[in-house]
Amino acid sequence: MDQTETIKKIKLLAANIRRNIILTIGKDGRPGHLGGSCSSADIVAVLYGHKMRYKPEDPAWEDRDKFIYSKGHAAIAQYAAMAEVGYFDKEELLTTKSLGTRLQGHPDRKKLPGIEAGTGSLGQGLSIANGMAFAMKLDGKDNKVYCVLGDGEIAEGQIWEAAMAASSYGLDNLVAFLDYNKLQSTGALVDVFDIGPIAEKWEGFGWRTLEIDGHDIEEILSALDKADEIAVKEKKPVMIIAHTIKGKGVSFAENVVGFHNGALSPEQYDQALEELDAAIAALN
Repeated sequence: MDQTETIKKIKLLAANIRRNIILTIGKDGRPGHLGGSCSSADIVAVLYGHKMRYKPEDPAWEDRDKFIYSKGHAAIAQYAAMAEVGYFDKEELLTTKSLGTRLQGHPDRKKLPGIEAGTGSLGQGLSIANGMAFAMKLDGKDNKVYCVLGDGEIAEGQIWEAAMAASSYGLDNLVAFLDYNKLQSTGALVDVFDIGPIAEKWEGFGWRTLEIDGHDIEEILSALDKADEIAVKEKKPVMIIAHTIKGKGVSFAENVVGFHNGALSPEQYDQALEELDAAIAALN
């Protein structure tokens, strides 16, 4: 498959992920984390649609790459992707957050094969990713670990302990994405907890940093290729700072902090599906 077809395939997957996110939230008044799920959907689409090694029919396959969604409140984007690539039937998405379902509000590795860690207690996912990456090195494996962090999440001190550890142990098989949509649950990042210059911080902690448009599929692919080169030449973990838009793909939710975790009215639900169906039709 040439690059043009690859990009088209991933764009289609991203649009379907966003559509699945809307289906998952529904229109019955239950809140769902639309904003951060949609902002990171293109990253998730590239990982599940192109980059990661995995087998839906064998979720415990020893040679798989591992994905840690540190901002676990956005797990509905991961569920949406997993349904698209065959881990389970799409109909199961409609059970999300119901009593007894495998698809809880935060991911549960004991319930759902293909989930690597229970996350969403913010700040912990990078430490988990470190442990997995270190274990792979000890075992002489060439697997990769991919970790998605929220921009509000990196105010947590544990993130920076993990950042130092990853550099200290030379975890060049670890690639992190920062979903930098600049809004957290209660407002703009700069107003609630200004985290300052991000790239310089990660560089100072011994990582190589790359900055991209987190909705440009070609840029995401190129950054991941560059991360592979850095691993070989520099032996460093890589942080990809992805500038994104909260609620991307759903016009009324874009850059609206209320959709960090908000309910959809029946009218909003229908409008979101209409917009995403149009995007899917255009790609087809």
